[in-house]
Amino acid sequence: MSITLAKKRVLKVGLSLIALTVAAGVQAKTLVYCSEGSPEGFNPQLFTSGTTFDASSVPIYNRLVEFKTGTTEVQPGLAEKWDVSEDGKTYTFHLRKGVKWQTTKDFKPTRDFNADDVVFSFERQLDKNNKYHNVSGGSYEYFEGMDMPKLIGKIEKVDDYTVRFTLTRPEAPFLADLGMDFASILSAEYADKMLAAGTPEKLDLNPVGTGPFQLLQYQKDSRILYQANKTYWGNKPKIDRLVFSITPDASVRYAKLQKGECQVMPYPNPADLASMKQDKNINLMSQPGLNVGYLAYNTEKKPLDNVKVRQALTLAVNKKAIIDAVYHGAGVAAKNLIPPTMWSYNDAVQDYSYDPAKAKALLKEAGMADGFSIDLWAMPVQRPYNPNARRMAELIQADWAKIGVKAKIVTFEWGEYLKRAKAGEHQTVMMGWTGDNGDPDNFFATLFSCAAAKDGSNYSRWCDKSFENLIQPARSESDHNKRVELYKQAQVVMHDQSPALIIAHSTVFEPVSKKVTGYVVDPLGKHHFDNVDIQE
Repeated sequence: MSITLAKKRVLKVGLSLIALTVAAGVQAKTLVYCSEGSPEGFNPQLFTSGTTFDASSVPIYNRLVEFKTGTTEVQPGLAEKWDVSEDGKTYTFHLRKGVKWQTTKDFKPTRDFNADDVVFSFERQLDKNNKYHNVSGGSYEYFEGMDMPKLIGKIEKVDDYTVRFTLTRPEAPFLADLGMDFASILSAEYADKMLAAGTPEKLDLNPVGTGPFQLLQYQKDSRILYQANKTYWGNKPKIDRLVFSITPDASVRYAKLQKGECQVMPYPNPADLASMKQDKNINLMSQPGLNVGYLAYNTEKKPLDNVKVRQALTLAVNKKAIIDAVYHGAGVAAKNLIPPTMWSYNDAVQDYSYDPAKAKALLKEAGMADGFSIDLWAMPVQRPYNPNARRMAELIQADWAKIGVKAKIVTFEWGEYLKRAKAGEHQTVMMGWTGDNGDPDNFFATLFSCAAAKDGSNYSRWCDKSFENLIQPARSESDHNKRVELYKQAQVVMHDQSPALIIAHSTVFEPVSKKVTGYVVDPLGKHHFDNVDIQE
């Protein structure tokens, strides 16, 4: 990432985060966020991890509609207003004028944001013949998993500041979907320039956006440096610099927070919460998480293609012990994919009890009375839905051993873990989800639909007709009460078929320095800094 000579001097002085702050002095406000991991990249269209979204879509990009910080309420973004046809199939967006693209050494925009950028950003994912479709791997997991190729019939530029989406069917959550990270808007002009220069991948590696911050430098597994976007169309950030200090270990993040080396950290160790509450310099913020932690069974691999085996593995796990040992009370056992705070939650579903004897009986019925060996993949990073995957894996391993199932714990670097899991290399894999838009469809269709099994985030590779016949009509149903009933039935099917061990919904805690003002815990798991200020 190229930068000006003056900025290079600052960076030379500031190779450490403390020195960077000192070098900036009183003239520039720097906020340091102790991130839990490195991003997979800087184009949220291509990835699904929260670490990537925090690093790219939140600071750098905008979408047609945005979620109001701290809520699941949709508000205007790059579109000032929109119209929806009576049949729910046509959405016309009236775009904001005067929005400037960021300028870099490689790119000096000749025009403002307009309809060409919107059309390009979606056509790249939608059209396999688009010149950019296969750039950077050409994998659009969210877009595919949400069945967008079948949903979006046509995207038209009406004029420079009007775009029309024509859908193949009514889609109740469509507007909320457009506030998600995969719908971030990229510059068509920048793409054209990079393609002409023979370096198309720079669009994804050296991002140019319209968001509140601009990327200056990325040192993999070390830090990301941003500066406030001086031409930002919205309220200008109150801080001048934003630093992501990549710190995978939660204990180290906490130590940095205590020393003042960072001011915000995600995913604290549950065991540290008590001391954080007592620390007069820390504001421990919390909120019930719109999330779920689970272990996906790869139903394409034997013996996990047998529902009795999946049910047996589920019955053998002591969830209460996991909640106590891993979440330390900062979570509740889950029986449904969606959390209890989400509309359409089916509380009538009876969770699988901890019953090793019944588990053994089911294995015998499945012809596996002597047990079997299996791989158990555990993620290498903390996530809001799983504070300690390794410890969780060890507990599950011990429980399964009691019914004759020998589990080998497997892990990889986070990016490699996601890549291999998407390829279906696993037998069982620890995963989880934080809701993107507050709609049940974002859980059910994104994580367990047939489309997501083919090319998305369905790591169980489970494609069940009875489940599909409930969640797909629910997407196009305009009657809210009917949608509720369909999703309640879907939860029953999912419980009975057990494509995954649904483990827990966690409470999200975020320790923040008391020098920080304006920070809000987001129910969608994002970390926003555009309205944050810091007292030096």
